[in-house]
Amino acid sequence: MPVNNNLTPDSNFIANGLRFECQGSGKCCSSRGEYGFVYLTKFDRQRFAKFMKITTSAFTKKFCAKHNGIWHLRSDVEKPDCQFLVKKQCSVYEARPTQCRTWPFWPEVLNAKSWSKEVTGFCPGVGKGKTWTSDEIKKIAEEDKQNTLNFGT
Repeated sequence: MPVNNNLTPDSNFIANGLRFECQGSGKCCSSRGEYGFVYLTKFDRQRFAKFMKITTSAFTKKFCAKHNGIWHLRSDVEKPDCQFLVKKQCSVYEARPTQCRTWPFWPEVLNAKSWSKEVTGFCPGVGKGKTWTSDEIKKIAEEDKQNTLNFGT
């Protein structure tokens, strides 16, 4: 499971906001070593099931696996990218889990060093589009933090 060593954004780093707009590259849906799993809460699995018009149990059985007691989207060694990534696009965008909805405003990367290493060099949406305010970023980061705390459910 990803370890959130710092669950508090660096207020100085985000004070003037951050520019970000998804460019649809699909890079965040591609496995990157330790970030290979898309973890799911019960609510995430319910949202997926509703979107697919199946039961939560059926969705979980078909698309999920457990690792260290935490549900995640099933992945394949042969194709480590998200199973819902089709032609570099999310085929379940409306139902995507909170982990995906809150990227790139995860608390553990909201500091200058991590943002530069983990986000800027990887995500083409950084520096483009809307400038998200510090308050907006904090709200999204808190949603991610709460989601992380609910992975075991």
